[in-house]
Amino acid sequence: MCAQSQSQSQTQSQAAASVLADTLGFQDYDTRGFYDELIGDDGQPRPHARILIHRIESLRPGELQRRQAAAERSLLRMGITFSVYGDKAGTERIFPFDVLPRIIAAAEWEYLERGLKQRITALNMFIHDIYHEQTILKEGIVPQAILEDAASYRAQCQGLNPPHGVWCHITGTDLVRNNDGQYYVLEDNLRCPSGVSYVLQNRAVMKRSFPKIFDDSNVRPVQDYPSRLHGVLDRLAPDGVSQPTVVVLTPGVYNSAYYEHSFLAQQMGVELVEGRDLVVRDGFVFMRTTRGFERVDVIYRRIDDDFIDPKVFRPDSMLGVPGLMDVYRKGRVALANAPGTGVADDKVIYAFVPQMIKYYLNEEMLLPNVPTYVCYDDEQRAYVLSHLEELVVKAANESGGYGMLVGPHSTAEQRDQFAERVKANPRNYIAQPTLSLSRVPTIVENNFAGRHVDLRPYILYGEEIFVLPGGLTRVALRQGSLVVNSSQGGGSKDTWVLASSRQPEPTDKA
Repeated sequence: MCAQSQSQSQTQSQAAASVLADTLGFQDYDTRGFYDELIGDDGQPRPHARILIHRIESLRPGELQRRQAAAERSLLRMGITFSVYGDKAGTERIFPFDVLPRIIAAAEWEYLERGLKQRITALNMFIHDIYHEQTILKEGIVPQAILEDAASYRAQCQGLNPPHGVWCHITGTDLVRNNDGQYYVLEDNLRCPSGVSYVLQNRAVMKRSFPKIFDDSNVRPVQDYPSRLHGVLDRLAPDGVSQPTVVVLTPGVYNSAYYEHSFLAQQMGVELVEGRDLVVRDGFVFMRTTRGFERVDVIYRRIDDDFIDPKVFRPDSMLGVPGLMDVYRKGRVALANAPGTGVADDKVIYAFVPQMIKYYLNEEMLLPNVPTYVCYDDEQRAYVLSHLEELVVKAANESGGYGMLVGPHSTAEQRDQFAERVKANPRNYIAQPTLSLSRVPTIVENNFAGRHVDLRPYILYGEEIFVLPGGLTRVALRQGSLVVNSSQGGGSKDTWVLASSRQPEPTDKA
């Protein structure tokens, strides 16, 4: 080693040693102005976080940083990546991860679970209704024009009857918590919700990083998700098929969630296929294999409606299977989620979910929506345009943090540009108050700092509705940012749902 390289190495080692010598603690942690998931306003750990906080503070100097570094190395070796469309720096990035988990108390989770089950039940009934009798439109509960102008409504799906009447088999519902401690539903994701692979891999890493804390905290497991998902898919098999062949249909390696597609296929023990691997023959769907053609019974499709069948939707699609929809209509193959479910992802239709729950279930909504202004309404649009500096304005069919104006963080020029967009196409925009999203302590350089989070639980609709205990906690790693999406600089945390409200006394073993 040359003298210069040796000197640089020594300098780096000294710097690393200096960082690792510091002990992270919560004595200076600031919760003012925000609801913190782990630390109360009095600076003391919330009851469900006492074990974690006590153990973290009892670690030897530098130990937490070492475990953070080890967790990052594990995720790097696993190849846990995502892609950012249009990113000129490269197609894939490692998904950032923070080793301090978010913790949800048992009673709190029970409330969330009931609210999510209620919501999915009503949304499934709404989707079935609009593709059949459309009674909710005829009775004026949801305006007819809203449906007709929804970009994700598929007239080709009129009259479809998915197996067992279930349209939304896999859902990811985004939740946020305001500074008053109340949870709100931010949006629904029924087309191809992604992120559950990060939940499973984050958990695997955390169990290795903090085995004693994890065991003593009585955390509910998530590792059975792939088997539960497989069970939901098996149940969709056509009549007379006792051992269905299930496949995961991916757009290919350049899709942002390709890692997840391959991971779930591997975990379920099923084939990962692209559209070119499937063919319709003699009224059935077959998969090309080295042994010849094999019939496919259930397709967990991770491609949008527009691309699944060029004979029915976009004729230029190279990702789907020509003739697939005809086989599906005849009940000879099942699709999850059912085509057409994306209509419930429309952010304008989202505003009517409270009315749906009342109409279909005759119940009051358990988990409230964020208060929402729909810009197609003249009066509400006028309010939005005069209060842009206070509101978050969103395009009805955008995701990933795109097509959005965060009023308090915007410039006058940005607000003027967005005002013109709203005026030009009012149906395409909603607005919501800027919530003070809850925060979780996060390792920032060599300190704990509060960073804003949301939560995406995953719901499986099979014979019963199952809510995976926890979900993906996404964290806005940039100071002050409210945008948690990975494409916008966000990362993730493990989410611990406790199995019991009673917690053992803290000890010093981590």
